[in-house]
Amino acid sequence: MADLKKLAEEIVGLTLLEAQELKTILKDEYGIEPAAGGAVMVAGAAGGEAAGGGEEQTEFDVILKAAGAQKINVIKEVRAITGLGLKEAKELVEAGGKAVKEGVDKAEAEDIKGKLEAAGAEVEVK
Repeated sequence: MADLKKLAEEIVGLTLLEAQELKTILKDEYGIEPAAGGAVMVAGAAGGEAAGGGEEQTEFDVILKAAGAQKINVIKEVRAITGLGLKEAKELVEAGGKAVKEGVDKAEAEDIKGKLEAAGAEVEVK
């Protein structure tokens, strides 16, 4: 029987290129496709991060750049989105360049951006 600990250490130590080649060999020669989050994929992800590759962004910040001409409408919309009181929402809108919501998914970020732009604000999603 193979030394499983040694085999595991070798798999973890693979470079991104080697992990991709291992995946291809397993698929083509043995008909084995690694499941999402499988050992080959984990090694590939670790190698990719070390080589400067990145994952797709999953969390976004909605930044209010400027209130625009209809500041009152923007304040109302910020209150509805954040649940802030009138004073806090007004301060956030007047400050400009502040995050309205942080760490939201892409769909929610785009929804918030659309609402704020419809109210007259200049918005950026990062």
